[in-house]
Amino acid sequence: MPLQLPHHLFFVCLAILGSAYFAASHQESGDWHCEPNEEARIEAQFRAGIVTLDGRADDWADIGGFDFPLRPALDPDEDKEYDDGKMTVKALHDGTDVYFMLQVNGEYIYSKGDDHKCPSVALMFQVGDSATYHDMGGCKESPDTCNSTSCRGYEVDIMHFSIGNSIPGRLYGGYSIYGDSNGDRIGLVDMYSWNPHCRNVDNSGPSGNNSTVLNNWKGAWWHSSFKTHSGFIEDDSPYASSGQKGTYYFEFSRPLRTTDLLQQDAQFTIGQSSKFSAAFWYPTDGNPWHGSGHYTVSCDWVPMDITPGSSTRAKVASGSSWDAASGFALLLSFVAFCVSMFVGYWVSKSKSLPFTPIDHL
Repeated sequence: MPLQLPHHLFFVCLAILGSAYFAASHQESGDWHCEPNEEARIEAQFRAGIVTLDGRADDWADIGGFDFPLRPALDPDEDKEYDDGKMTVKALHDGTDVYFMLQVNGEYIYSKGDDHKCPSVALMFQVGDSATYHDMGGCKESPDTCNSTSCRGYEVDIMHFSIGNSIPGRLYGGYSIYGDSNGDRIGLVDMYSWNPHCRNVDNSGPSGNNSTVLNNWKGAWWHSSFKTHSGFIEDDSPYASSGQKGTYYFEFSRPLRTTDLLQQDAQFTIGQSSKFSAAFWYPTDGNPWHGSGHYTVSCDWVPMDITPGSSTRAKVASGSSWDAASGFALLLSFVAFCVSMFVGYWVSKSKSLPFTPIDHL
């Protein structure tokens, strides 16, 4: 694979990649029905300095999450859930970036260079106020007429991570779309969409190009069957034996606010809620996954709260320090008072010196 691709060829490749991932996955048949779990919710608490973005879950052990059943995106029936269990989604922020950890059980499967024979995940966020989970934004315009004017308000933000060219534990993403376009970087793609047939890579599409729009996502992946802790290189592929039971970990981060000027990125605000969803692709029986075979955590948007740092805790801590200082000062004052009373009492009880008239001297 060449190290450099012309820009137009790069976008063509991404368009084909996107078509493979998304277009076929939304060719629905029959009536759509949805019964979301009203209790499903993600809380991204303020926890600074505890996460290393390496795909491993050790530093997430004390962070709570929500366990979502994985059901087919186009037919979310309970009896068709993903066989190996639920997907756990965790989130936090440090005041600057937001972090996600996705955990899902699955036998280890990896085929270098073939994304469709490796697990893949995606995150999707509401951007426009009218954007629906169903139909990836829900704009009714056709591919020939959808644009930033006709579909204004129906934007969704999508991050898709395919691991066929990605080394476990290594960091991917976080580059300008006009930067070094290595083929292996295509695995982590930042996109926006108005509907399944009107989606574009950030910094491209009918809305125009703008150098301030970047792939702001960074991500890494891991599997619990891996035995090394020193790190993998590409020559270590396939990194572990196939068929080992375990858990896949997908870890991501992105700034809360980005430099997007074109309504392509979701913008997160501390103290407010956003709407998101997550999807999972997994090859079964040795067959590559196909677009219509992906699972999702819900058949509708899931709320995600970006909670502020606990001002209450700060006030309590500050109040406790003040109370301790005040109490200590009061104790010192009481001790000093007692000492002075004791000295006064001791002096009053001592024998008085005899009085000698001055005229006798």
